[in-house]
Amino acid sequence: MLYFIGLGLGDAKDITVKGLEVIKGCSRVYLEAYTSVLTVGKEALEEYYGRELLLADRDMVEQEADEILKGADVSDVAFLVVGDPFGATTHSDLVLRAVNAGIQYRVIHNASILNAVGCCGLQLYSFGETVSIVFWMDNWKPESFYDKIKRNRDMGMHTLCLLDIKVKEQSMENLMRGRKIYEPPRFMTVAQAAKQLLEIVQNRREQGEELAITEETVCVGLARVGADDQAIRAGSLREMALCDLGGPLHSMIITGHLHPLEVDMLRLFSGPESLKGLKMTDSSTYIS
Repeated sequence: MLYFIGLGLGDAKDITVKGLEVIKGCSRVYLEAYTSVLTVGKEALEEYYGRELLLADRDMVEQEADEILKGADVSDVAFLVVGDPFGATTHSDLVLRAVNAGIQYRVIHNASILNAVGCCGLQLYSFGETVSIVFWMDNWKPESFYDKIKRNRDMGMHTLCLLDIKVKEQSMENLMRGRKIYEPPRFMTVAQAAKQLLEIVQNRREQGEELAITEETVCVGLARVGADDQAIRAGSLREMALCDLGGPLHSMIITGHLHPLEVDMLRLFSGPESLKGLKMTDSSTYIS
């Protein structure tokens, strides 16, 4: 049996009782180490789980999946994922490979940012499509996520923005030369994501487009959701570009139409002037 086990969002103790019981009985336990990270390291997990963990990086999961599946038809193998196992489509591919190999699988779910983001007070059923914001490079500055934010805003929906993670990544030069030299890990901050969005807003303004968001659009920055020191800040996009929410991981929300109850919740995480850009369109709707 191949087990996909969610670890939750905080630390080693966020695993479910069921998940921990399964881990203790498996012949091998892999820790997926590239779509997200916990606030504690591999060693802390090993100590709490009482098991050695084998790191599974992107290359192993996407190119050497047979190594993970080996023997899972006659013994139990666990594949651990920060958050919930199906927060990344990569893991659906591993399920399909297991099924094609005649290996049974089972999923043990846990909290992920996709539902824990409700901690900021925005209603989950008011979210549209989730987007990813990637690190820009000098010669590569994609803006496709802005167009998805626009579609959500046109429907009055909030947008959860998942911010880029660079773990065990190679520079273009090392990649082209075939050198297994990796760059230091990088985790995008709310401020970095907001600055990229502000640049897109200015680009679209200069092109004469009708803007989906402006510098005054109300946003929410979140950091280390699920941890004891989680941080939440609500304010304008301009303010997000200046905020410091501390260490990773960060996420950001671009708000759509806001219910008065949502606004009251956001005031818990904002400064006295941070929500001044909100306008009431009727008795139950605010926009920015």
